[in-house]
Amino acid sequence: MIYSIKSLILIFMKIFKGIFYIFWRCWFYCWVLFPIILIFPILLIVTSTEKLYPVFFKIAQAWANTILFVMGFKVNLIEEEHLDDTKSYMFCPNHTSMIDVMLMLSIAKNPFVFVGKKELTKIPIFGYFYKRTCIIVDRSDSKSRKAVFDEARRRLSDGLDVCIFPEGLVPDDESVVLADFKNGAFRLAIEFQIPIVPITMYDCKKRFSYTFFSGKPGTLRTKTHKFLYTNGYTLKDCETLKNGTFTVIYNELISDSKNT
Repeated sequence: MIYSIKSLILIFMKIFKGIFYIFWRCWFYCWVLFPIILIFPILLIVTSTEKLYPVFFKIAQAWANTILFVMGFKVNLIEEEHLDDTKSYMFCPNHTSMIDVMLMLSIAKNPFVFVGKKELTKIPIFGYFYKRTCIIVDRSDSKSRKAVFDEARRRLSDGLDVCIFPEGLVPDDESVVLADFKNGAFRLAIEFQIPIVPITMYDCKKRFSYTFFSGKPGTLRTKTHKFLYTNGYTLKDCETLKNGTFTVIYNELISDSKNT
């Protein structure tokens, strides 16, 4: 069969694109693990006690910013309301990508702790420090879910902020704009009377989704919305707070999709 020049060019471009994705994804995983291996002894020290958590957090931010930079991502943050350094907050971003964690670390002003899924503890090296610094939840175990609340309460009492992806997991169907929210973040926010900070990450799915042969470098637009205050709320208001947070992020994503 004789191929036209145009067909050959298309075949070549397809092959080149596939090679690029393989290299780009491997590049990402190398940069996730290489810095951790490089400063392994330091990380052992700063994760040995919670008193050193602010030091660990600064290292984690440098790690996240390095990964975003070498992957060709530029963060563009819009803040509708500014954080008060003297107060605690519950961060609630949408969840679509592996780089959501790096992006959250990059935009943070003060130390916070993630509530994260147990499955990530199985990643070699990374999982070891992840388990030592995050609040781990096994969603299939009711005892684990209760333990998460106890640990989150303790960390909030220590003055740290908490970040929970309220969707729980990244939706299997990538066409889903925003999955239903779980109650945990909103119950904790009401219990401690701290504000919810809805956060919209517009581009993480497009830039680096869980589909291997997809994505590209570019801008990661992020918005921290006006806070949803919980003063005077009781647990009876949990559903109202959850729906309000969902609506803010969902409407923002829908509006952005219509304008792009």
